[in-house]
Amino acid sequence: MTPNLNAPAEALYQCVKNLPIVSPHGHCDASWFAKNTAFSNPAELLVTPDHYVFRLLYSNGISLADLGIGAPGKHANPREVFRIFAAHWHLFLGTPTRVWLDYVLRQTLQITAELSSETANLIYDQIAERLTQDAFRPRALFESFNIETLATTDSALDDLCHHAAISASGWTGRVLPTFRPDGVLDPSDPNFQTNLQELEQITGIALDSYAGYLEALRVRRAFFIQMGATATDHAIEAIHTEWLYDPHAIYQRLKQGRGSPDDARRFYGHMLIEMAQMSVEDGLSMQIHGGSRRNTNRKILQDYGRDMGADIPVVSNWVIGLDSLLNRVGNEPNLTIILFTLDETTYARELAPMAGHWPCLRIGPPWWFHDSAGGIARYFDQVVETAGYYNLAGFNDDTRAFLSIPARHDLWRRGVALHLSRQMQKGLFDRTQAENLAQLLSTDLARRAYGIEV
Repeated sequence: MTPNLNAPAEALYQCVKNLPIVSPHGHCDASWFAKNTAFSNPAELLVTPDHYVFRLLYSNGISLADLGIGAPGKHANPREVFRIFAAHWHLFLGTPTRVWLDYVLRQTLQITAELSSETANLIYDQIAERLTQDAFRPRALFESFNIETLATTDSALDDLCHHAAISASGWTGRVLPTFRPDGVLDPSDPNFQTNLQELEQITGIALDSYAGYLEALRVRRAFFIQMGATATDHAIEAIHTEWLYDPHAIYQRLKQGRGSPDDARRFYGHMLIEMAQMSVEDGLSMQIHGGSRRNTNRKILQDYGRDMGADIPVVSNWVIGLDSLLNRVGNEPNLTIILFTLDETTYARELAPMAGHWPCLRIGPPWWFHDSAGGIARYFDQVVETAGYYNLAGFNDDTRAFLSIPARHDLWRRGVALHLSRQMQKGLFDRTQAENLAQLLSTDLARRAYGIEV
C-alpha cells in the first residue's frame, strides 16, 4: 500500500493528485502508440518487460527462462510465468515495486482479489479479458492516465518511424523521442565500429575524419529535433570528461578498432563535452545518468544479453569528473544538464552544491534503486538546503512498464506532499508557498528542465 499521509500532507496531495503527468524520460516503446494494438497477455504486460520484477525473482532462485526472459525463455507459457510471479508476490513486500504493482492491479486493472498462487489463474483471466477491451489499448490508457507528454529513449540510429506514424495518425497524444547517442559515442560499446558504419549510411556523410563524424552527429540531432525531441540522454559508469586537443588521432584508432580501453574512456569523456556544446547550439537538454556498473553477472550477459537486472550502483565523483565539461560550457545561460546518480552519498556532498552554483545544472529525481518512498525522502533531505527547489528537475518515471507510470507519479506526489508538510511544520514556508512548490515539483520543473511547452 502507499505511504499514509498526515492531514497537512493529504491536503497538499489533493492539490496535485490530478495534475497531468509529465513523463520526460522513460523507455516505453513508441510502437505501442503507433500501432495501438492490444497488449499480448498479463505476463508480457507486467512481468517480462520489468527488470524491477524479474531481478528480484531471480535473486530468489527463479530462472529467467522460466519467466519468459530473452531467447532462453521465448517458449515459456505466459500463464505459467504469471503463476510463478503470483506465487512469489510476498517477495515484493517493502519494495516500491509492490506499491506500483498494487496500484496497477487495483486501480488501473480493477482487480479486487488478492494476488496469490490460489488466485493466479483467476486474476490472469481477468487481466486478459481487460486487455481485449478498447479502453485498455495503449492510446486509451495514455489518455485515461492523463499523460500530457511522454518521451521515449531512442538510439541515434533509429529511423523514428513509429514517432512519424503517431504524428501522421492524427492522434493528439504527445510522444516525443529522446536522442540517445551512446552507441556512436562510447567506443567501449561492442558494436561501436558497426554503429559508425550505419551512421555513415544513414547520414550520407563520410566518417573518415573527425570533422565528418561531428557533422553526422549534428545531422542526427537535427532530425530528432524535427521529430519533436527536447533532450539527449547519456549513461556513464565512472564520471569523466576531458577535452582532447587532437581528437582526430584517437578517433582514427578507435574507428579502426585499434584503440585501447584508456583511449575509449578519454574519447567518450571528450564527446560528452562535444554533446554539451551542441546542446548550447541547438537547445536540447542533456541528461547524464552516472554511477551504474552494468551487466555485472557475466553468465546472465552471455545467456540472456544486456540489461537483464544485473546493473549495480558504484561510487561516483561528479566534481572532478565534470570539471572539464563545466569549465568549458557550464556558464552558458541556455544550457541545461540534468544529473542522475545511483550514489546517494553524492547528493549533499557534490550534486547539491554543484547545482547550487553552476547555472546549467539541475538535479534529476531519485533514480532506479532509489525511486521509492524512502529514496524520495532522503533525496529532499539531502539536496534542498543547498540547491533549493528550483534547481531540481521535477520527476520522471524512467520506466519500460507503461502501466506503472501513474503509480510512480502518484508515489512521487505523495512524497512531495509529505516533505512539504514537514517543511511547513518547521515554519520554513506557509501553505500557499507549499502548494506552489507541490505543483512545481509535480509538473512544472520537469517541463522547464526538458524544454517542454504546455
